[in-house]
Amino acid sequence: MYLDQRLQKRIDDKLSRLQKHRPLSKSLVAKLREQFSIEMTYNSTAIEGNTMTLQETFLVLKEGITIKGKSFEEHLEIKNHSEALRYLYAIIDQKKNLLISHKLVRDIHALVVRAQDHAQPGSYRAVEVRISGSQHVPPAGYLVSSQMNSFIKKYSRMSKLHPVEYAAWLHYDVVSIHPFLDGNGRTARLLMNLALMQKGYPLVILLKNDRKKYYRLLEEGRTKDLAGFVNFIAQAIERSLDLYLSALEKSSVDSEMMKLSDLAENTEYSSEYLSLLARRGDLAAHKKGRLWYSNMDSIKEYKNNRLRKRD
Repeated sequence: MYLDQRLQKRIDDKLSRLQKHRPLSKSLVAKLREQFSIEMTYNSTAIEGNTMTLQETFLVLKEGITIKGKSFEEHLEIKNHSEALRYLYAIIDQKKNLLISHKLVRDIHALVVRAQDHAQPGSYRAVEVRISGSQHVPPAGYLVSSQMNSFIKKYSRMSKLHPVEYAAWLHYDVVSIHPFLDGNGRTARLLMNLALMQKGYPLVILLKNDRKKYYRLLEEGRTKDLAGFVNFIAQAIERSLDLYLSALEKSSVDSEMMKLSDLAENTEYSSEYLSLLARRGDLAAHKKGRLWYSNMDSIKEYKNNRLRKRD
């Protein structure tokens, strides 16, 4: 197993806390879904090069506004991704526990690249492709169908892996096979989220600001092992759980999320050291933009863990 055990325990505990609040009120579910959907659409398309800002993404999706200076393709990517997310939520709302299948993968891809004929919506590629900036060479076009058959068999069976690790591997294998001409990353992130949401996790967002780290860890998975990527995904999952729980639970002074630089003023740790702990997953923390946030409860938990190790 590649998933850090301390990080896994925190995630399991937070998911358990979230499950105790369910069923959530319809109004809160709608509010959280809108917030997360817009944020994910912005970040997932931005990772692939879309230049829309978060505010512009909101205006396109909620107000139907056309943004001056942005291409038709960028507007289409935003709308397509939002539609694909609605498809995922429809599956969750119907309580369908869909197994990974060719149809599911193709249907999600078809929504992601709808009306973009060059991407051949819902069709596996039959030609060779290269991934820009990557040393990885995806399988030749004539091998894609057989590799996707193996992929479907692998993930349609019940997995003994922790859901977080299962989802990370699922994501990794999709982008490694690169079965489509375009839209592979967006499709992989959506499939990963469907697998997680079916297990009760909230929507998970990989941030645009982590783009370089995201690609670096994918490369590392091909040359070393997938530990870094699995725990990167796990930290993103913890962030979503933190945001959900903060909306559900009354905050005490100790549990309020603060910038690490502000937290450092009230602890014996420097902000640089807290940042290192956050990046390593030793400290429960999540990112907003480029900044890490945590709270005094998490600092206390970290201290207690260190004391237990010494004992």
